[in-house]
Amino acid sequence: MKKLFKRRSFLHLGAMTGIASGISLPALGERASGSTAGVKQYNTLGRTGLKISDISFGAATLRRGEEYLVEHALDLGVNYFDTAESYSSGQSEPVIGNALKGKRDKVVLATKAMVGVRTGRDEMMGVLEESLRNLKTDYVDVYFNHAVNNIKRLKNPEWDAFVDKARQQGKIRFTGMSGHAGRLAECVDYAVENDLFDVLLLAQNFGEDPSFYDKITQSFDFVANQHQLPAAMVKAREKNIGIVVMKVLRGARLNDMRPYEDGGATFAQAAFRWSLNNPSVDALIITMTSRDRIDEYLGASGSGAVTQEDMRLLQHYAEMTDMSYCRHACNDCEGACPQGVPIADVLRTRMYATDYGDFSFARAEYGLLAGLAAACLGCDGKPCRDACTHQIPVAELCGPTHQMLS
Repeated sequence: MKKLFKRRSFLHLGAMTGIASGISLPALGERASGSTAGVKQYNTLGRTGLKISDISFGAATLRRGEEYLVEHALDLGVNYFDTAESYSSGQSEPVIGNALKGKRDKVVLATKAMVGVRTGRDEMMGVLEESLRNLKTDYVDVYFNHAVNNIKRLKNPEWDAFVDKARQQGKIRFTGMSGHAGRLAECVDYAVENDLFDVLLLAQNFGEDPSFYDKITQSFDFVANQHQLPAAMVKAREKNIGIVVMKVLRGARLNDMRPYEDGGATFAQAAFRWSLNNPSVDALIITMTSRDRIDEYLGASGSGAVTQEDMRLLQHYAEMTDMSYCRHACNDCEGACPQGVPIADVLRTRMYATDYGDFSFARAEYGLLAGLAAACLGCDGKPCRDACTHQIPVAELCGPTHQMLS
């Protein structure tokens, strides 16, 4: 297979990745069909026993008047819908509730709430009950502790007390943890070791999977550092904890790849096949923003092995974005800023704006950060200039992100 990476990228990638313990590399198969007939495969979500569509509906940007997107996905067989009380400034849950009214028995519903170190059980219950009103249901199938990036949040005893009561009252069936920022592997390990959740929703994609780089650099001899998240996912699988992955498009620069797509296969479908061929993964969620995108995305449902054409597209995309895409779960830059700017989170919100093209969502997420990047405007950039082990020029990006999103 033609290798598309420059020498610098090879050396950089080899230094930052390695062979993932316990992860099987997807086999290469013949070109898969690009059919858009809808969902073709349903997988069991770990020990929950729930059967969910392998490609499912992410509602992070769902806004008023977009019930038709939910209905279109449902008509094509999508049965797992993922939202959160904070999505689209509170608009997402009511839209899903409207669209699925009278169809509750046909779907699996998941929503989320941020639970802090000192959040009390009564406050948690109040947030859940508001979500149930928005969703027009008396229970959710999976309730997530949202965007966890700190083990202290997992040690809050009020969560367990809340869960016990909510389950007794029939308001939630299963619990989960979602994460897409720093210390993710550490949090997953703690959650798995202490058997805290039934489901994990994790940011994981081909560009953050060591086996992908092992595949394309296998003819080179590198001494590599092992990425920890795949190994943590294997441990979760051994306990039959359900795993759903997100952020699978590695920045969602879908349009950038249109000139390179050929023969009916698309970059999105290639990225989905990579994720779904990971034996630790039950399903993926993807933000669905138009009928055409839904049709395209579901073309990868049940489509089998990663193809040679898929690998060509993924390699090309990785080359294009290697020096600009922030691996938010790596968080090697943590502590580099003396003012406490959360660099990885700032760059994640930048991705929502510049890659997703959703400035409203980006601004909302930026506003949730504990430490904003205003301090970067008066900084010479020296403290974080070499903070990124992936060589991303963070000193040149954080200040402009603050200007763009504040």
